[in-house]
Amino acid sequence: MLNNVGPMKEDTRERVLQAAAELGYVPNALAQQFARRKSGNIGVVLPFVPKVHLFSTYYFSEILSGIGETAKQCGYDLLLIFREPDGARDYAKLFRTQKIDACIVLGSQDVPEERAALAELKAGCFPFCLVNQRYDEEPYRTVDADHVAGSKAAVKHLIEQGSRSIAFVNGPKQYSNSADRLEGYKEALEEAAIAYVPERVYVGNYSRKSGYELAGQLAEQIRSGSIDAVFGANDRMAIGLMQGLREHELEAGRHYALVGYDDSDGSRIISPRLSTVSVPFYEMGKLAAARLLDPKQSSEEAEAGCDVLPVSLIQRETSHIKNN
Repeated sequence: MLNNVGPMKEDTRERVLQAAAELGYVPNALAQQFARRKSGNIGVVLPFVPKVHLFSTYYFSEILSGIGETAKQCGYDLLLIFREPDGARDYAKLFRTQKIDACIVLGSQDVPEERAALAELKAGCFPFCLVNQRYDEEPYRTVDADHVAGSKAAVKHLIEQGSRSIAFVNGPKQYSNSADRLEGYKEALEEAAIAYVPERVYVGNYSRKSGYELAGQLAEQIRSGSIDAVFGANDRMAIGLMQGLREHELEAGRHYALVGYDDSDGSRIISPRLSTVSVPFYEMGKLAAARLLDPKQSSEEAEAGCDVLPVSLIQRETSHIKNN
């Protein structure tokens, strides 16, 4: 009766509630969840990346913090599920075994295995939400940021600072935000009547190491004058690139202009400080959890479709080339 499960006469309910109050009875949370056939958990699927401490990365820590705040407010706990790179992606099993009541997927990739797993969730009417990844032809509940506008603002800023030969270090193509950033890069060039040169587009994997490893190729282009600025699709790659180019005696803000993306903690403490695009990852996490758990925000209208949050350009030292 205390779980509001099953029929009960009102006078009987009142007597039981009064007796419980007099005895100081506190319902057992696990028993309540069992009676309601609910776990009390919201699952968060995370990619397992060897040698990468996800919880220390700005992107994941911010989103998880946002999810956790909303979950706590709604009376839910977080259950973290690490997805092996080559392992099975049976997200629906988490619901069938009653481990979770809702699911948020981070680091989702546009690959056949992921599409099949998400299609199974949709077919089973299991509540889930994607963060920072879209499948435009699928009506999945999604929370994203306006990466086209953010990328466009970054490249437009470099152009306004006098750059005309702008390289782009993008992420893997299986992420929708990589495609969005490339679109914004192209739009900014087109509006400035600057030709798009495919050879100026490089691909990393959003890690600092991948940016560092591209430094040799870009150093040659910068020295020859073929490139005068770089836009990095995230701060980690941009910072890795800065460090690698420094070993080639090339400094951001002096020999080339540079803009990153995310406005991570690292962008503020590196020297020179990195110009970047601020993305509201914390708010994205909060909203994703609210769309699943908060009755005020999880209406039928919000069950499908994409919430897109705005981003903003942060100007610091690296995008302003100082005259020697």
